[in-house]
Amino acid sequence: MTTQNPNPTTQHAAAPSKATQSQMTQSLSAIAAQVFAPLELELLEVQVQNPGRHPTVLVRIDRLDEQPVSVEDLQIASRVLGDELDRLDLVKGEYHLEFESPGPKRPLTRTRHFERMLGLQARVRGEGQAFTAPIKAVDGNQVTFDVLGEDVTLTIGQFQGNLAEFPPEHR
Repeated sequence: MTTQNPNPTTQHAAAPSKATQSQMTQSLSAIAAQVFAPLELELLEVQVQNPGRHPTVLVRIDRLDEQPVSVEDLQIASRVLGDELDRLDLVKGEYHLEFESPGPKRPLTRTRHFERMLGLQARVRGEGQAFTAPIKAVDGNQVTFDVLGEDVTLTIGQFQGNLAEFPPEHR
């Protein structure tokens, strides 16, 4: 699901440098995580796309109770974060604020994410690895994947993982 903030900021600004964009993404992530906590929503990811004159701030959320994200959840999150960004004036210039539920490209960043998706295919990049394989086991911050019949164990936070297979029912 995707929802857009109906009232994007309407000023113009030059494209930020990569360092500035990274700092902005980190700041946006911290602010979003803070405003979502009382709503029992989990920030999965913030991306700043097209960082030129009209950037899009894409925010992926999940529910802490592990129920499916509803349109109402997306609308509430959009309103709350949009109001806070307007108040702080963090994103200079015109931008679009978009929200998504995790969907089939769900970021896997925490132990509980891997535990929920045990047995499903994950796309993994980092620690000198790049593969798509089933999640075989999770032990603390260690995740084991079955890569062509061989176990590959990686440490959460040291690699990027995304769900590569959409489960037949909500997990």
